[in-house]
Amino acid sequence: MSEIKVTQTRSAIGSKPKQRGTLRALGLGKIGQSNTLPDRGEIRGMIARVPHLVKVEEVN
Repeated sequence: MSEIKVTQTRSAIGSKPKQRGTLRALGLGKIGQSNTLPDRGEIRGMIARVPHLVKVEEVN
């Protein structure tokens, strides 16, 4: 199964509580923090909720 690397690029200050919760669920909390996650539909859905706060890269 492929993996994706999710990096937080912008602050969650001023964003809605659900968006902050989504970042926490992705394992992020600070700008520049990264997490490697499996490339599944649930994860892609969470990323779709906060595309303006994160950067996504494919990992082999």
